[in-house]
Amino acid sequence: MLRLTLRRLALSIPLALVASMITFVLIPFLPGDAARALLGPNATAEQLAATREELGLNLPIWEQYWNWLTAAVRGDLGTSLISRQPVTEILNSRLEPSLSLIIGATVVAAVIGIVLGIRAARRGFLGRFVDSTSIVALAIPDFWLGLVLVVLFAVQLRWFPPTGYVPFEADPLLWIQCLILPIITLSLPALARIAKQTRDSMGTALDGTFVRTLRAASIRERSIIYRHALRNAAVPILTVIGLVFVGALSGTVAVETIFAIPGLGSTAVQATASRDLPLIQGVVVYFTLITIAVNLVVDLAYGYFNPRVRTK
Repeated sequence: MLRLTLRRLALSIPLALVASMITFVLIPFLPGDAARALLGPNATAEQLAATREELGLNLPIWEQYWNWLTAAVRGDLGTSLISRQPVTEILNSRLEPSLSLIIGATVVAAVIGIVLGIRAARRGFLGRFVDSTSIVALAIPDFWLGLVLVVLFAVQLRWFPPTGYVPFEADPLLWIQCLILPIITLSLPALARIAKQTRDSMGTALDGTFVRTLRAASIRERSIIYRHALRNAAVPILTVIGLVFVGALSGTVAVETIFAIPGLGSTAVQATASRDLPLIQGVVVYFTLITIAVNLVVDLAYGYFNPRVRTK
């Protein structure tokens, strides 16, 4: 297991470098001008040129990247061009809301999706229901579902706050209430994907010869399903859960904007609108590191459920 972990970590270093390089190459193609966003529309050409030189925006792109990379290796992701605050300080304060939303949505989708998929694996009507609803759920846009939930449960019924975020340490109950609608918005399509994959994988596992052998040995059905068939079907289910978690990172961009949650997704939108280059690059780095961590956890889970993975 240790060799598997070290191998995955070694492969993650080039991934982080490639992601940061691609971002640096694509950022100059964004519309707008960071210097003009900082100085305002009435700035003169001389002021804009002086500001670009001060911020290092007049340097070649490769030189900008090298300066950023040498500082990033030391843990310094630069300073925001707009707020003049350290990027790491800004993003660390936005990390808790995003992780609360992403982890909450993934856990809800995984638990309900796996239970629903297991029950649908051997039931005709429920199986057809899972197949049909998964198609519908995957077709629902996040932003539309979020707006509908706000209108119904926040504006009309007044069950939950429509927008905002309260840290857990400030008020745990209000923290939960603020996250319920965003988590539902983000988890519904993911729930459908996990339920569909669980149903298919469990159906294949339950048709296996080992299940017939266990039943012939009078093993309890519950033990067959949860101790043997589910373990056999775990690898594809874990793959979908990992993809759901990573996909939730991009989903936070819309969900956090709709519900006014000060997380990494809404920060990415604001930084892109103001062309805050260091902040955009910092968000990409955080997203990349989260993705690497999730992939590592999934790979380790593969090794736990399927020992053959450890030796490959």
